[in-house]
Amino acid sequence: MESLDTGASASRSPSPSPVPPSRSSPTPALPVAVASPCAACKTLRRRCSESCVLAPYFPPSEPTKFAIAHRVFGASNIVKLLLTLPVSQRDDAVTSMIYEASTRIRDPVYGCAGAISQLQMQISLLQAQLAESQAELISMQIQRDILTEQLYMTKSQDSSPQRSIESLLNSPYDYQINSCLDDYNGFDSIWEPLWT
Repeated sequence: MESLDTGASASRSPSPSPVPPSRSSPTPALPVAVASPCAACKTLRRRCSESCVLAPYFPPSEPTKFAIAHRVFGASNIVKLLLTLPVSQRDDAVTSMIYEASTRIRDPVYGCAGAISQLQMQISLLQAQLAESQAELISMQIQRDILTEQLYMTKSQDSSPQRSIESLLNSPYDYQINSCLDDYNGFDSIWEPLWT
């Protein structure tokens, strides 16, 4: 008998699964018990089922999200709103409700309208600053174009012969030569010629 037990235990040890191979038919799906209730059911102190509408959007790890939305909207209104929406839009709706509820708690008078108004004021201020910067940029580009044109005109005038003669006459060396000639002409009036 002992040898049978050891043989049976030896034959069982290589099989990786504890399920006997005689079961080949699939087992019927049993209702899965939720490990921990969602934040909504925990706050409302009710049993959380697998068909809970609020469970995907209010996980048990984030209880403040439901507390904020519940304080402003109420649980029944949140459920009604989620049931009227398609499943693809529910996540965005929950995010919007949480944001609106948190702004309503922060600012009970204006709520999210006050936040929107502040954001619009910031946008208009930034647009004015952008327009100012663009005007300065255009002004700098115009100044650059004017300076480039003046530089081009100066270079083109320097290449003409008339301009080069005038520039030679107006050079500082010419000023010294002209002043010496003026001095010499002055001496001419003082000195009398030696021959008559």
